[in-house]
Amino acid sequence: MKRIGVLTSGGDAPGMNAAIRAVVRVAIYKKLKVSGIYRGYQGLIEGDIEDMEIASVGDIIHRGGTKLRTARSTEFMTAEGQDRAIEMLKVFNIDGLIVIGGDGTFTGASKLDEKGFPVIGIPGTIDNDMDYTDYTIGFDTAVNTVVNAIGNIRDTSSSHGRVNIIEVMGRHCGDLALYGGLAGGAESIIVPEFGYNLDEVARKLIVGKNRGKLHHIIVLAEGIGEPYKIAEEIETKTQMETRVTVIGHLQRGGAPTAQDRILASKLGEEAVNLLIKGKHGLAVGNKGERIIHVPLIEAITKEDKPPSRLYELASILAK
Repeated sequence: MKRIGVLTSGGDAPGMNAAIRAVVRVAIYKKLKVSGIYRGYQGLIEGDIEDMEIASVGDIIHRGGTKLRTARSTEFMTAEGQDRAIEMLKVFNIDGLIVIGGDGTFTGASKLDEKGFPVIGIPGTIDNDMDYTDYTIGFDTAVNTVVNAIGNIRDTSSSHGRVNIIEVMGRHCGDLALYGGLAGGAESIIVPEFGYNLDEVARKLIVGKNRGKLHHIIVLAEGIGEPYKIAEEIETKTQMETRVTVIGHLQRGGAPTAQDRILASKLGEEAVNLLIKGKHGLAVGNKGERIIHVPLIEAITKEDKPPSRLYELASILAK
């Protein structure tokens, strides 16, 4: 192993730059050369690759987004595209590859590894939808963005006595809604994994209003359905004015939290060390304070579900 490549793919996540920085600087410390691959797998196929030095990753640990940029590639989804990617890696004398992204990125990485090219995956996605690891890079920052949004909306909700629905990202994973809603003190949290009953939600809102509660915050995971339709139903059931706020891509941006920067640094180091040891086809992650690794195929097939106890606790505390 003389030269490794690093790329980011799929949706960007705060902390990706910290992971890139760790990969580059640890690899150079270990006497390896590093190539940065721009625009994910599409950039790999097109040879959008350049050498990286220590200074290449200076002043990026605190920045959101990804220095290497990202893209989605339909061409890479084909066997021919994957073969072209491997040929390009050989052209640039890259012996091993580290990819940073979510389950789609890991699926692509597993295809390269199956074809004989050594790959290690680092989980970078705000969705936290990969069950093999406690947290993915970017999740903590996105949760804090949701918590800040809840705080801001609570101010106006209290002023008007309204119900406010806040839709958060996460695709079909409710982690972002659950953790953000619990930390933000939302009255109701609706996630796809546990279902919901609008009559129960409405009853909670009415009981709260009757005891003098001024604000009513509902955090809704985007995988549930149309938030404006749900708002209409709640307004009909409660006779309370209901507004919707879709936070959207604000959740992807911003400076990464200390937790995301530290996690990214640890996972970047571990990814480089695994390649040096001749190990590949693995995804790195964390369980508690331990840095772990599992086969890529396990990382992308293990079913993810938010902890039910946390959901129960949120229900108990939201009154």
